[in-house]
Amino acid sequence: MNGETIVEQIQIIDSKNHVGETVKIGAWIANKRSSGKIAFLQLRDGTAYFQGIVVKSEVPEEVFQLAKSLTQETSVWITGEIREDSRSKFGYEIGVTGIEVIGESHEYPITPKEHGTDFLMDHRHLWLRSSRQHAIMQIRNEIIRATYEFFNNNNFVKIDPPILTASTAEGTTDLFETNYFDQKAYLSQSGQLYMEAAALAFGKVFSFGPTFRAEKSKTRRHLIEFWMIEPEMAFMHQEESLEVQEQYVAFLVQSVLDNCDHALDVLERDREVLKKYTQLPFPRISYDEAVELLKKNGFDDIEWGDDFGSPHETFIANSFDRPVFILNYPKAIKAFYMKPHPTRDDVVICADMIAPEGYGEIIGGSERAIDHDYLLEQIRNHNLDEKEYSWYLDLRRYGSVPHSGFGLGLERTVTWLAGIEHVREASPFPRLLNRIYP
Repeated sequence: MNGETIVEQIQIIDSKNHVGETVKIGAWIANKRSSGKIAFLQLRDGTAYFQGIVVKSEVPEEVFQLAKSLTQETSVWITGEIREDSRSKFGYEIGVTGIEVIGESHEYPITPKEHGTDFLMDHRHLWLRSSRQHAIMQIRNEIIRATYEFFNNNNFVKIDPPILTASTAEGTTDLFETNYFDQKAYLSQSGQLYMEAAALAFGKVFSFGPTFRAEKSKTRRHLIEFWMIEPEMAFMHQEESLEVQEQYVAFLVQSVLDNCDHALDVLERDREVLKKYTQLPFPRISYDEAVELLKKNGFDDIEWGDDFGSPHETFIANSFDRPVFILNYPKAIKAFYMKPHPTRDDVVICADMIAPEGYGEIIGGSERAIDHDYLLEQIRNHNLDEKEYSWYLDLRRYGSVPHSGFGLGLERTVTWLAGIEHVREASPFPRLLNRIYP
């Protein structure tokens, strides 16, 4: 190689393994400041952020002048020596000896100042580059990774239900309808019914995929597109399912604590608060007890049979220091497929898990009805097309077993674990990209 020194290319996140070495890093300029004799470059490469130090007396004049002229989001090759930096939370920096501009950036719209949420949402494709959004997406990625680990470790099989479906799981009209070769089809609200079929083939299964709601919601908590994790378990009753749910959520929290240290720092998330959410079991109260609790504390806008709104869920959650299960809701406000209570005609065997700190329901689940005639009656009572659900009834004709399942909303769970404040009222026509609240 004619005596040419080969400089290893690394990513910022791997700096700890290259202290004292001269390396090459591809990065973007997140920010910079300079004085007469030194320039500080805030660098990001998608794995982490750290600082590049350019000292005028240690580099050619053209390198120092280039460093001073770099603009926000210009892409560069940086060459230099990795050093420990005890002053930063990341712990490392690079002493820059060379800079090569890859792509220039001029008048980048998201400058290092306060911007309104509407402006940021309109520039969502660029907002993802910011340190805060970067941290949120790292936590989202960790929750996804930990989800696969948890269910694989517990002998679940991953199954992918269809996204275009002929019928609804929830019996609602809030569906996105499309023309499927001269037939009506809908974007999936849930893969649950298909997962029941899969559970009767594989025992324990889970899905992870997009779901859609056509409801024109104006609340802070509802999206028209979000991702759901939906496990389904054969030979399992509701109490056993609740144990799986709380173990799964505690596993997610611990995984974020173990693997998202820098992201939690950026978001200023209190780790001691999160640690409480790994303590099992989670508290449980019945729907009846929840209504009584609310009435005793001045909520005169709730009656038995009503569904809970955001203020009700928040108060219930604040009555406990961990996620709480609310058990056995009225049959009239729940889906047709839930198992009826063995001693009461007015409730079904189900549970919602309410997250602490006002983040609302993160899990909904139930034991599934297995009596064919009862299910057929429920389908008729909900004015659903019997033909569209004939395959679902087959699951009760051919070797049905007790089975239970649940769905966890990924985006709301990310919002909770990241500690993101709800600062945006959703538009009546929310953008599809509006998956993570600012």
